[in-house]
Amino acid sequence: MSPRWLLCPLLLPLVTGALAATEPSPRSCAQEIGQRPAQALATTCRALSPATRPPCNAANSCALMQDEIARSCALFGDGEAAKEPGCGPLPSSAEAAAAVVRRYYRALDARDYGTAWQLWGSDGQPGNSYEKFHQGYARTRSVQVTLGQPGPVEGAAGSSYVSIPVTIKARLADGTRQTFSGRYQLRRVNDVDGASAEQRRWHLDGAKLKAER
Repeated sequence: MSPRWLLCPLLLPLVTGALAATEPSPRSCAQEIGQRPAQALATTCRALSPATRPPCNAANSCALMQDEIARSCALFGDGEAAKEPGCGPLPSSAEAAAAVVRRYYRALDARDYGTAWQLWGSDGQPGNSYEKFHQGYARTRSVQVTLGQPGPVEGAAGSSYVSIPVTIKARLADGTRQTFSGRYQLRRVNDVDGASAEQRRWHLDGAKLKAER
């Protein structure tokens, strides 16, 4: 049987739609890291993406462009991706899985909830709706993640899994600071006949997080 983690409930407080409506708008990559570095990232994104209209624009979040780069490199496969400047770690590696977790929290910090949602897979976070997922972070004003050493990549039932230890620090709209620790599990379908490029990418698969007191 393939490993399956229970999804932890959202640890950041849920809020009403009225509160969600007052939250700040998403932050662009240019706002996050500056116009010149954001334009450089957009140039790399456009050079790698096979999409007709890729989201490679400094007005989008850095996480969105980084995810388009990772998606494009995964299409190449490990062999070709190793030859492409800008691709980073091999798409099947534990390091590539760790990069998904970094992008997830970078997207959340930029309030780009759509990109964060898609990092759970094309259908989003299992057992949750996008609206509840979004509302769960509506009072969060900043969130950062520190990663530990990824575990070994393990296989089961045609898929690969890896566990990534994390420490998460969040600040809410009222100034409250929260710290969580635990692990994320990531999954990708192995390179077998019939597996789509999207299935062969690493996605968040489950989490075990607890609040630190």
